[in-house]
Amino acid sequence: MDVIGYMRVSTQKQGRSGLGLDAQAKAINDYVQANGATLLTTYKEVESGRHNDRAELHKALEHCRLTGARLVIAKLDRLSRNAAFLLSLRDSGIDFVACDMPAATRMTVGIMAVMAEAEADMISQRTKAALQAAKARGQKLGCPLGAAAIGEDGMARGHAVQTAKADEWAAHMAPLIRDCLSRGLSLGAIARELTAKKIRTRRGKTVWHACTVKNLLARGKNTIPI
Repeated sequence: MDVIGYMRVSTQKQGRSGLGLDAQAKAINDYVQANGATLLTTYKEVESGRHNDRAELHKALEHCRLTGARLVIAKLDRLSRNAAFLLSLRDSGIDFVACDMPAATRMTVGIMAVMAEAEADMISQRTKAALQAAKARGQKLGCPLGAAAIGEDGMARGHAVQTAKADEWAAHMAPLIRDCLSRGLSLGAIARELTAKKIRTRRGKTVWHACTVKNLLARGKNTIPI
């Protein structure tokens, strides 16, 4: 089996020092050795997670198309918030495996891409709204006195933002949960399936529990029929 590796770091400093790349290279080499594969080459991307251009990724995908090789990604989890990367990967039609998420599929990646895109948009909108509201009140940006200066109103607004974010996350999880429910899966079975698919909880945990699913259902009661 021929494979092509893909690694990414977010800063030029990391790229020059090898920080992060060494661990990713080891993960790819371990996969190659464990599967008796032949590593044709490895593409290295040095790009901020905020940018959508993935020149080296596109080169890697095209190389895979020409050779029929499998794309081996060292770490998918650190790219899971970049919709452009995930959509490129999902729509490429290329066989791929992520060393840190070996059970990831095109469906998993598609769900992650939708959530990443929605989260980025929500964060942008909330930030703009918060800044506009602060300016309208004549408030100077920043909090020089630290967290103590936020006050009860600020804490309430923060709680409201977190609540809205949790509701939105539940809505984006709705199609996947709805599918599980349609198959008659119990809370425990849903938790095991989500864990097996390497889908993280809202707090970034890798293991789901029945109570986690129950809380999600309660949170998404308006979007997820029980």
